[in-house]
Parts: sequence; C-alpha cells; structure tokens
Amino acid sequence: MEFRCRLGTPGGEIIEGVYAAENEARLRRDFEERGLYVLGIQRTGGIMPGGISLPRRTRVSTREFLVFNQELATLLKAGMPLVQSLEILKRRVSNPLFKSVLDDVYERVRAGSSLSEAFEAHGELFPGVYTASLLAGEKSGNLEQVIRRYVAYVKVVATVRRKTISALIYPLILLALSLVVVSIIVLRVVPEFGAFYGQFQQQLPLSTRMIVAVSDIARNYAVFIALAVLAAVVGFWVWLKQPEQRERFDWWILRLPAIGPIARKFSTSQASRTLATLLGGGIPLVNALDVAARSIKNRYVSRELQTAGQQVREGRALAAAMQDSEAFPDVAVKMVEVGESTGALQEMLNSLADFFDEEIDTNLARFITLVEPLMLVVMGIIIAALLLALYMPLFDMGGLG
Repeated sequence: MEFRCRLGTPGGEIIEGVYAAENEARLRRDFEERGLYVLGIQRTGGIMPGGISLPRRTRVSTREFLVFNQELATLLKAGMPLVQSLEILKRRVSNPLFKSVLDDVYERVRAGSSLSEAFEAHGELFPGVYTASLLAGEKSGNLEQVIRRYVAYVKVVATVRRKTISALIYPLILLALSLVVVSIIVLRVVPEFGAFYGQFQQQLPLSTRMIVAVSDIARNYAVFIALAVLAAVVGFWVWLKQPEQRERFDWWILRLPAIGPIARKFSTSQASRTLATLLGGGIPLVNALDVAARSIKNRYVSRELQTAGQQVREGRALAAAMQDSEAFPDVAVKMVEVGESTGALQEMLNSLADFFDEEIDTNLARFITLVEPLMLVVMGIIIAALLLALYMPLFDMGGLG
C-alpha cells in the first residue's frame, strides 16, 4: 500500500512524500526506528509492494469474516494470547484485502492498541456493531463470549436476508422470461405478420395496426430506446446516491402494499437484534441505539431510530420515543415498553426479533403464493392479446381478399 506521509526530523525539518509499506502500523514503526516523527499519514492507493492491486471493496465477505471470528473465539477460549491468535489467523487468510487488514490489526495490537481500536481504524470495512461489541467485550473481560454472540447475530440476520432473497428469485425469473417472450413476439414475429398483411392492400384491425406500429418503433429506434432506458437507470442511481433522496425512496418502500410491511418488519427485526446483541455485551442503551441505527439499511428507519436515541439521551423512555415515529410497528413499541418496565429489555428485543423473523417468513410465503399465479395470469393475457391481434385478420380473410 502507498501512503502520503508528513514527517518531522530531529532537527525540526518537515518532510513530505509518498512511501510504500505493507500497512500503516509497520510504516510508523519504521519511521520511529529511523528517528523521524510522524505528523500525518494518509493512504493514497490500494497497491501492495510488488505491484499487486487490492480489490476495491467496501466489505470483507461475510463468510470469511465469520470464519475468522469463530477461529479467534476458539483460540481465545483455549487460552491463546490475543497477539499470538492474530498472528496464527492472519497467516491462514488468502484474500489479499482481508490479509492486509489483519496484518495491520496485528501490528496495532502488538504495539499496544486494543482489538476494537485496531478494527475501528478500518471502519469502512467492518460494521459498527462489530467494533462496539469488541469494545464491550474488552471492558467486561468476556471478549470470547462477545465474539461468539456477534457470530450468532450475523448468522441469524444473514439467514433472514437469504430467505427473503430466495423467495423473490422465482417471481423475478418469471418476469424476466415473460419480458423475453414479449420482446421476441414484438421484434421478430410481428414484423413477419406485418409484411404478410401488407400484400393485401387492405386496412387491418385497430389492434393489429397498433401492435405493428409499436413493433416498427421498437425496431427502428432500438438504440435510442436502449440509451433512454440506460440514462433513466443511471439517473435513478445518481438520484438514489443522494442521502435525502435515498431516505425518501426508503420511505416510499415502507408504504408499498404487500412489500412495505415486510420491509418494515425486516428493518425492525434487524434493529432489535442489533440492540439486543449490544446490550448483552454491556454497551449502554444510548450508544447501542446509535450503532444500531447506523447498521440499518433502510435510511428512513435509521434516521427515526437515531431520533429516538437522541430522545433517550435526553431522558425519555425508548418505547415513548418509538411511539412518536411511524417507522416502527405497534407490536414493537408495546414489547419494548414491557421490556423497559420489567428490566428485561435485551430478552424482549430478542423475542421481538424472533417474532418478526417468523412474520417475515409467513408474509413472504403469502406474498409469493399470490404473486406467482397473478404474474402468470397477467403475462398470459398480454401474450394472448398479442397473438389474437396478430391472427385476427386471418379470421376475416374475405375482408382482406
């Protein structure tokens, strides 16, 4: 990796330049051994020594990260010191990005930093709930248990997300195949019928003329249509990248029929399980709310949870703060209220997450059961209407002849 460094010499001279090193911690140590004072270090690129490019990714894959944490928890439980555990595990990682990160984490921990501080230095790669959990484990002296609790949390969240995506795959495949069939009819079949009917010099039925006209437009202006669709997609993507517009889009998602309630329950389940994990690790509620809000994908729900966290910081109950928002289901507010009043908020949040996970499975199954036949019926009607319009002139050959 390359770093732009600002250094001070013992004589008071300031030196600036770009230096290559395996990681920031090792570069700092090299400068200190040479008697230089590090005034500032900023990473400038993703190139390892020897010219190997690091992949530009915002996250280490969930699977390899979970395997690392499971092995780390096992080594810590066996009594292995943290530094030696990291040294063993970083040698077994094959992914260049993750290996580079672990090398840096190892150097930082060996230099005296805590594990949470070492991972927080790479905050763009790891979720805030992970570093917060590590911090809680270090303060309580139960780092191994906290890591195992985090692994269990990620597995449950990933399972719910995987089930949701799997349930939506089949309807998307049906939709894609239907669009392909309609495109073939419009672009290939309709022109042949249009050329055939053109030999008779007779006026075609209105439906047939409309389909032939649409086919002609699609074939003659295919490039412009494709560019327009591409421009629309790029424009929507740029629009969605703006934080305010993304929050507005997520607000619309929550209000869609059928899909909205599922999205609301998924976000609430994720927030509840994250809060329960952090509270179980000893993180105060106010700090846990801030971390949980940043871990939620839906920006609107995230902002509402941040607002609730601010009200809790000012002394208000969490259930009362959630009651003022439209982002959380009523059952979630009631269960949180019970948890606060009984002093069992962590257990109630876990129960709430489990309850909504089951609700998501049920609602998804009901949604797919309704959508699949509905899509088949709609696309069947569209294809039947196209074919009927194409063959209608053949039913009245006397009028064409």
